[in-house]
Amino acid sequence: MKLRAIIKCITLSLPLLVALIRNGQAQVYSNREVGKKNADLVDSLKAAEYPYALPIWGQKATARGFNLPYSAGIGVNYLWSKADIVISNLKVGFNNNPMRDLSEVVRFDNSVSEAQGVNIRPDIWLFPFLNIYGIIAKSRPSTNVKYGIYVPDADGNWNNVLSMSSLAEFDATTLGFGLTPTVGIGGGWMALDMNFTWSDIAALEKPAFAYVFGPRFGKSFKLKQKDRNIAGWVGGFRLNINTGTTGSLNVADVLDLSGLQTRVDNGIDKVANTQTEVDAWWNGLSTIEQNNPVNKAKYATANRALDTAGAFLNNLDEALNDEQHATVQYSLDKKPKDMWNFIIGSQYQHNKHWMVRCEYGFLGSRQQIIAGLQYRFGL
Repeated sequence: MKLRAIIKCITLSLPLLVALIRNGQAQVYSNREVGKKNADLVDSLKAAEYPYALPIWGQKATARGFNLPYSAGIGVNYLWSKADIVISNLKVGFNNNPMRDLSEVVRFDNSVSEAQGVNIRPDIWLFPFLNIYGIIAKSRPSTNVKYGIYVPDADGNWNNVLSMSSLAEFDATTLGFGLTPTVGIGGGWMALDMNFTWSDIAALEKPAFAYVFGPRFGKSFKLKQKDRNIAGWVGGFRLNINTGTTGSLNVADVLDLSGLQTRVDNGIDKVANTQTEVDAWWNGLSTIEQNNPVNKAKYATANRALDTAGAFLNNLDEALNDEQHATVQYSLDKKPKDMWNFIIGSQYQHNKHWMVRCEYGFLGSRQQIIAGLQYRFGL
């Protein structure tokens, strides 16, 4: 019951960070035109008066042969992400009683977060080499987690006494900002995108923070029509999130009660039977064997785990007696299973105003897709 709540919070930060926090920007940059075939364009850029206030030093950049994008833009992007997460340092309590550390007895298996949503991204070129932007996103993250309570027997083998699974879905709002230092050289470019976001989710005590770093290396290929091109790029994606998560939830809002009482009762019986077996093993040892450090450590570990598991199951059993008013408090750390994954992308620029892009992230335990439309204008 409580684990389900916990997982709820856990996941809601992760998926959303992986997807909505993604900047979802169109790849535009200050491109320095080179080569004989671009000689006329370079001459016209150098001779023309730069008409916009931004970027700062825009006139100097065009005088040196840089073909600047329009200085302001707004993009709308669809984002999807799926990632494995790792949960640790789990503490749980019920009805505002002291929380117990369950790290030793809880095992998480196949914890997967998934999210999809829409991102709006306004941006400006502050300098010819620096783009800054804002992020406004709405997402629908979900988490599918399998977990169980395990205790050691008299032989030191850890056995499952209660298995559960949880599928939690949430709504999240994300706000943030970012900056992208960019270098364009002869039709190619390098961009070092980084952004900072805060995601508000009702189940969390405070917004979930995430930092994303995405280096990209690419090249554009001009088409016959003026200002029309196709760009392709490769790069990396690194996600870092705040590891600590705390909160409080109503048991009735997060718990699937179907058959749970029976499984909890069986779990309580298994813990009691295991404690009897462990005590029988210990009492059957000689004094010399009981003083053996290995046996002493084994006995202490078994008693500690059985006490923790038994207390948790009994507290859960009490909460189930009044699930409509019971609450669960939790504290945990979570992180992506893999910090990095690989990305490839492409963009079609119809003209300097309109462009569409698609990007796919893969490798490791995370996948993501971004597809978007951007409109740019002079400012």
